[in-house]
Amino acid sequence: MAGKWPYKRVEEIALKIAMGPFGSSIKVETFTDSGIPIISGQHLREAQVTDGEFKFITEAHADSLKNANVQRGDVIFTHAGNIGQVAFIPDDSAYQRYVISQRQFYLRCNTDLMLPEFITYYFKTPEGQHRLLANANQVGVPSIARPSSYLKTIEVPVPSIEEQQVAVWNIKALDAKIRLNIGINQTLEAMAQAIFKSWFVDFDPVKAKLAAIVEGRDPLRAAMSAISGKSESEIDTLPPEQFEQLATTAALFPDEMEQSKLGEIPRGWSASPFGSLLSHTIGGDWGSDSPDSSNDTRVAIIRGTDIPDLDLAQAHRVPFRYTTQKKLASRHLQVGDIVLEVSGGSKDQPTGRSIRIAVNTMREFDCPIEPASFCRLLRPISPEIGVILGLHLVYIYAQGKTWEYQNQSTGIANFQTAHFLDAEFVAKPPTMVAEKFYGLVNPLLERRHDPQSRRLTALRDSLLPKLLSGELSVTEAIAEAEA
Repeated sequence: MAGKWPYKRVEEIALKIAMGPFGSSIKVETFTDSGIPIISGQHLREAQVTDGEFKFITEAHADSLKNANVQRGDVIFTHAGNIGQVAFIPDDSAYQRYVISQRQFYLRCNTDLMLPEFITYYFKTPEGQHRLLANANQVGVPSIARPSSYLKTIEVPVPSIEEQQVAVWNIKALDAKIRLNIGINQTLEAMAQAIFKSWFVDFDPVKAKLAAIVEGRDPLRAAMSAISGKSESEIDTLPPEQFEQLATTAALFPDEMEQSKLGEIPRGWSASPFGSLLSHTIGGDWGSDSPDSSNDTRVAIIRGTDIPDLDLAQAHRVPFRYTTQKKLASRHLQVGDIVLEVSGGSKDQPTGRSIRIAVNTMREFDCPIEPASFCRLLRPISPEIGVILGLHLVYIYAQGKTWEYQNQSTGIANFQTAHFLDAEFVAKPPTMVAEKFYGLVNPLLERRHDPQSRRLTALRDSLLPKLLSGELSVTEAIAEAEA
């Protein structure tokens, strides 16, 4: 960044810098249905804290964790796990008060000197990230050593408040475009998940047929209604081609249920162990940070901390390492593979995050991709089964079920992969149902990984240094970047 503005140490522009609570201070059994929300890494993916699903503790419990209470305007950092995350709590946040988790720490700015938005954006520039992570250890679970005391020593640019306001306003214009794209991605994911749950968890088409038979109605039309979300009168208004396609899909589902290890499932389906639907599983690799006589092949390494970013088509944080051709032969990722995080979790964010590798994910990189050493490569037996398994993993993680497969005897949660592959059962449909589901859902998942989000993010990140230095206006910077 240009040296147009003076630099000050963070402690000179801060009112307060404090750490999150000890891990033992917030336990699963202390969570409540409402109260004070707990901020975790999933809420720090953008420049501002993202309100969404929270775990809560009581107000009295939050009062006992006084130093971990944060408010609008505070800037939150992650010091372990997905380090490098930084976001501010906006003035229009859903809650006035939050508690940060044990993996976070925060900065409360003296707003006479520094806007929370400005310093947040600064720490998202290459210079800011370099300074923030200069005291980090990337081996194992990434972490920043002595985070709060180290943050105080970092020097940041401090223009006038008026200049900060201009820079922030310009950057927010770009961020608005990125958030719109992220919203589209999340909608596509929600659509895919809704169809998965309807077909493979709730078995809505089959149950609709059963109910229709009892009531003396047409079971096929009932299943068509369940699949489409339209009333039976509305499906009659569909164009003939759409009507026939819907009828063909509905006819694939039986009108009976039968007992299995999963409980009742559609007749003709099977309750299959997760591992039986994989053709290849292997642990990950970390490689070396520079090439040598054996580690001579450059690869992108997907860590558990990268999975949320990749789910939003943001590949800019994935590290590059060097490995051997022998390791690469068995570990390189292919389209349809699943990367499963198996180590480094905690009670507030257990392991078990996963991502199914899409075509557009592969296009993000100019080299082979491997899972990191604390992840596993899972290769489904077919692309059709792969889509089902990928959505199954996302579903059970969202339900909190992956916590059942954690080794909870240590401070770091480790996923018991072998036990999971044997003990987690999946409702496996007949081939024709799997193929129909794949044809319906895979286009949504591929579109969700469209690289437009990455291009917008890359544009913003390339402009941040110039915008924060005052060197360019947003109009001039965009014109320069597109030249």
